[in-house]
Amino acid sequence: MKRFRKYALWLSIVALMLVLSGCTNTDPITSESTGIWNHFFVYPFSWLILLVAKVTFGNFGLAIILVTIMIRILILPLMIKQVKSSVAMRALQPQMEKIRKKYKNPKDPAQAQKMQAETMALYQKNGVNPLSGCLPALIQMPILMAFYYAIRRTPEIASQQFLWFGLGAPDPSLVLPVLAGLITFLQTKVTPNPAMDQNPSMKMVFYIMPVMIITAGIGLPAVLPLYWVISGVFSVIQTYILYKVYQKPELAK
Repeated sequence: MKRFRKYALWLSIVALMLVLSGCTNTDPITSESTGIWNHFFVYPFSWLILLVAKVTFGNFGLAIILVTIMIRILILPLMIKQVKSSVAMRALQPQMEKIRKKYKNPKDPAQAQKMQAETMALYQKNGVNPLSGCLPALIQMPILMAFYYAIRRTPEIASQQFLWFGLGAPDPSLVLPVLAGLITFLQTKVTPNPAMDQNPSMKMVFYIMPVMIITAGIGLPAVLPLYWVISGVFSVIQTYILYKVYQKPELAK
């Protein structure tokens, strides 16, 4: 189970690196674009941005903010499922720690098998599925990545001005990249993650991510850090509220 969570984490990091580096197709997206990813994932989001932009009288900055919030609301059920799983797993941490101490040599195949069997019995007794916390995050990933590329590959956006910056050029004030990095860091703080607390190398990765966001945001069109800021702010507020709502009483001690 730990191995699955580890793979899920590194898959998320690889996806983030691909997004930040722009290593995929950045040609303009249209209804004629071929391929399942382009036609059924990226183009619908591009179409939605253009549709909302008409409602906002051609204000693409405002359109992207509105669509970002719409998408975050759309994936809210997945977020709720993820939070519930995280809270349930945290509630079981003391009992899981006792099991780990009981079997002090997990490299011994016999002890490892007994520890795994006892851990799974604990999950079943409490109705907890450890995979239910990872799967919602993996399902969200293609949705958010498709929206990211829809923003990047919709040519109408690049020529637009919003607030003090042009959407198609880097933010000259660097305000957006720095904000995006700070909000990314804040997201790691408001999201409880026992695995990260127990693994120093994993914790280091989460500290590196905000630096990657800032570095990439400095050179990318300002529309992308704008999206990261809005998405991040909504995610922080959403996460804080959900953990308050679903927090179990015994965890408040």
